[in-house]
Amino acid sequence: MSITSGAPARRSRPKTDGWRWAGRAFLVFLLLFTVLPMAWMVLTSIKSQFAAMQYPPQWWPAEPTLQNYTKLLDPSGSTGQEFLRYFWNSFYVSMLTTILGVAVAVPAAYAFSRFSFPGRTFLFFSVLLRNMFPAVVFLMPLFLLMRWLGLVNTHGSLVLTYLTFGLPLSIWLLKGFFDNIPIQLEQAARIDGATRFQAFLFIVMPLSSPGIIATSIFSFIGAWNEYVYAYTFLSKQDSMTLPVGIQRFFTEFATDWPGLMAATFLMSVPVVVLFLVLQKYFVRALTEGAVKH
Repeated sequence: MSITSGAPARRSRPKTDGWRWAGRAFLVFLLLFTVLPMAWMVLTSIKSQFAAMQYPPQWWPAEPTLQNYTKLLDPSGSTGQEFLRYFWNSFYVSMLTTILGVAVAVPAAYAFSRFSFPGRTFLFFSVLLRNMFPAVVFLMPLFLLMRWLGLVNTHGSLVLTYLTFGLPLSIWLLKGFFDNIPIQLEQAARIDGATRFQAFLFIVMPLSSPGIIATSIFSFIGAWNEYVYAYTFLSKQDSMTLPVGIQRFFTEFATDWPGLMAATFLMSVPVVVLFLVLQKYFVRALTEGAVKH
């Protein structure tokens, strides 16, 4: 017979994972670091000019008002007309840049992914050469080029410039996504009688839609938020985009901080809505495009 001890077995206490709690604390810090400025912007936008300049500042205004938003969105007022014109200019330039960029990047990336031709590797990596330099390096050469082409003070100058920025990254992202689509699917369609273009249109394009959507988001956000080239190429008030146009809230003697915060919040709304609506496609593109099957 075996003799067993009657003493109860000691239970080991779970060890505290210090790194896990440190990571959580760091994430909370990043969240506060990101959310607090946005919260202050929104709360300032519903204050009056006097309340915005009050010291010490108050988080929640005593008398919140939406007057700053109604003033910006009122097409009958001068401020509303200017803001809506800037908003439309930014939307027009960003959408045109996105559409043209995707239309060029999709066949270019497909060609790099599926075809072999002399200088393919060199040409593929050379498209990223432009992104190795800061944007300000190309400011003066592009301005001289646009002036020679007669495109200064036109939206065409911004579209062409933004395409030079966005196309290398778009081609790079889409090429990696096309590589993950099995070529056997296209071969099966070709055996069934489809042409290469039909196989690309009906097989590859639907499967690559998350990557195309993610590329479109990158292109749209880059064009929507760009300031330096828009400020350099555009001097006419009617053609200004929103990042340049909101400077009108700065004057020589005073700054309309509530109006500026309201305009900034309205400027961020399209990007936030676009990302929230297409978030699942964006995440899918990042996960599927990052691993080669």
